[in-house]
Amino acid sequence: QVQLVESGGGLVQAGGSLRLSCAASGRTFSNEAMGWFRQAPGKEREFVAAISWTALYIYYADSVKGRFTISRDNAKNTLYLQMNSLKPEDTAVYYCAASSVPWSVVAATYNWLGQGTQVTVSS
Repeated sequence: QVQLVESGGGLVQAGGSLRLSCAASGRTFSNEAMGWFRQAPGKEREFVAAISWTALYIYYADSVKGRFTISRDNAKNTLYLQMNSLKPEDTAVYYCAASSVPWSVVAATYNWLGQGTQVTVSS
């Protein structure tokens, strides 16, 4: 059974940093794109960042560009999201996701989703 388990969320003050991790089990995703989504209360899920299996291609939503960095370690089957200069509007549940293709910025291709980790940024 495929599992994506996020960790690293928490409460941080505006301007602070957090590093999210996502450990995959049940299969390796070394040949597929992975990414992060987030969903704030009352809002639609937002596609935040994605990274191709080679890490050659990377996508960021405009809302996080320049502040967030996505990376992966295929040997450890782990995905990361370094979040700097956090803002209150970054408050959301963050979900790790894995695609069925080597590279995609189409949210619908991300077939596997973790349970999420809460990130709360206080002002």
